[in-house]
Amino acid sequence: MASGVKVDENVLHLFNDMKVRKANLSEDEKKRRKKLVLFCLSSDEKKIIVEEGQEILQGDAGDPYTKLVNMLPADDCRYALYDATFETKETKKEDLVFIFWAPETAPLKSKMIYASSKDAIKKKFTGIKHEWQLNGLDDIKDRRSLAEKLGGTTVVSLEGKPLNE
Repeated sequence: MASGVKVDENVLHLFNDMKVRKANLSEDEKKRRKKLVLFCLSSDEKKIIVEEGQEILQGDAGDPYTKLVNMLPADDCRYALYDATFETKETKKEDLVFIFWAPETAPLKSKMIYASSKDAIKKKFTGIKHEWQLNGLDDIKDRRSLAEKLGGTTVVSLEGKPLNE
């Protein structure tokens, strides 16, 4: 079921910036790249927009995974784009993850609009390998759940932290 909700152009620009990894960036430019961004519906519920101030940069201090968990609203839905850094038994990788956050405590109307608009944003995010739907903090509190999405049992660390911590 399509909702008729459109995706704002700024969302597409941001996605393309996150998707393209430029090898010739300076250290300062790398630190300013987005690590995580939250998206929400506009106040008139007609567009998916970048949520103001809800982002993590590559150079920000602290654990990005913990920050992601703390940024998700307890009582409303969101979409997020997360540039996950992880290690498998063979190599270090970075992949974009599309997250659909729909906590059980969110209003029914919000859950319905976000669920029916999810395809609109996913279609714009071409090349995303991983999608992660979360329905509460139990789904996200342990980094192993994301590691499973990224590579199953071959993932040994996420954001530089071993999975057994």
